[in-house]
Amino acid sequence: MSVLAPCLMIQGTASGVGKSLLAAAFCRLFARAGYRVAPFKAQNMALNAAVTMDGGEIGRAQAGQAAAAGIEPTVGMNPILLKPEPADRSQLVVLGRAVASVTWREYARMQPGLLPLVAESLARLRGAFDLVIIEGAGSPAEINLRDCDIVNMPVARMADAPVLLVGDIDRGGVFAALLGTLDLLEPHDRARVAGLIVNRFRGDEAILASGLAELTARSGVPVLGVVPYLEPGLVPAEDSLDLDDSGRWGSPGSLDIAVVRLPRISNFDDFEPLASEPEVSVRFVRSAGELDGADLIVLPGTKSTVADLEWLVASGLGQAIRGAAAAGRPVIGICGGYQMLGRAVDDPDRVESAASSTPGLGLLPVVTTFAPAKTTVRVRARATPASWLFAAAVGTEIAGYEIHAGRTGSGSPSPFTIVERGGRPVTEHDGAVNGAGTVLGTYLHGLFANDGLRGALLGALAKKKGIDAHPRWGAPRADPYERLADAVARAVDLTAVAKLVGLSFPRP
Repeated sequence: MSVLAPCLMIQGTASGVGKSLLAAAFCRLFARAGYRVAPFKAQNMALNAAVTMDGGEIGRAQAGQAAAAGIEPTVGMNPILLKPEPADRSQLVVLGRAVASVTWREYARMQPGLLPLVAESLARLRGAFDLVIIEGAGSPAEINLRDCDIVNMPVARMADAPVLLVGDIDRGGVFAALLGTLDLLEPHDRARVAGLIVNRFRGDEAILASGLAELTARSGVPVLGVVPYLEPGLVPAEDSLDLDDSGRWGSPGSLDIAVVRLPRISNFDDFEPLASEPEVSVRFVRSAGELDGADLIVLPGTKSTVADLEWLVASGLGQAIRGAAAAGRPVIGICGGYQMLGRAVDDPDRVESAASSTPGLGLLPVVTTFAPAKTTVRVRARATPASWLFAAAVGTEIAGYEIHAGRTGSGSPSPFTIVERGGRPVTEHDGAVNGAGTVLGTYLHGLFANDGLRGALLGALAKKKGIDAHPRWGAPRADPYERLADAVARAVDLTAVAKLVGLSFPRP
């Protein structure tokens, strides 16, 4: 009988306190120490998703944590993914496949049948790795959700995992948040909390000494680390809270990129590589006036193309984008943004909305038709000469992925040729370009993580603007997980953390 690996669970006092970041850090730290590590999150709610090698869809955070651990992500690392939709519904993705659109009450009724899938997924990981780092969701102290929680303490009990409870001092009230969370837990769950971590601290740690001592005295739980405020972008953006973190998206520079902040924006981590470049600013805009001065306008992905297209038109942004395109300003649409740039979005089966057809912005000669089947696949492609925006990268092979409903027919030149789909060699066209090469649409996510393509785009924008390209644009980026792991290693008692799961640090 095989021995199941131990688990360490990271829970938080609220959403956005740093659970994903610390889970990624521990994945890298324990992998660096010689252990085979895997991440796990039973249920994630996010519109930023990633595609596994076999075409499954999981939360972006778990894919990033797998990368930190040096392994390929699998659907078992995030068996349940909820993707918010209009009218208080969510698309339910189970083991990588979309299976239903549900309300919260409908989902709650399905949970007893889903819990065995969570247990099976976790057991498989525990049988294949030396350690599983489990991430919770929100707070374990949401007392109104206690009866339908299948991601926090029920998983800790399932895994017999000690829990590290994380609080964010930067938002204020961290002592009350940690003590209040502990107080609201059932006694048997409170006993699982084996350590506290204070995250995002700025300044002299000595100032905290008296507070930490009282926190330990009141809670009976040791503080195992005070993690400083770290540079943004060390882990992929996942939550809409990340859109409001201005430090993540660059500071005003020589190039200004305006990304439309659609109400149901998805996969906005596409733009982090651009924001990490020197002298490049990425702004998320909600009004037509905010497009002024942008060197590039981007329509990003969305979970609900029709609803967000209607919002785009009603807000005046649609007409403003048409005007910018008519003036020769570059516009790029990715995934749902690509669909919006076309002549129409047809939905004969009412997959997304009650309308059989919705007019698009008419900037590309394409029509999208929705169908119940969803495409989720990794691809490799090459840039074509169709647009001057990527002229310096023509022929360069790039990696990307697709997550979309609908098929888009195009009679115009394509900016990319797909050469591999799901590991199989193919020759297929992707996307469309207008006659001037200034408006471009594509289904490919992850484009700007490709150094050559990113450098080509920024260089083309600089040339159009009449400025010199920065010599570092498009340079390979350093592994952010190394910087993250180094920072957390300096701040957290890793020997004590390893001891909680019966391991030594590093591995003997």
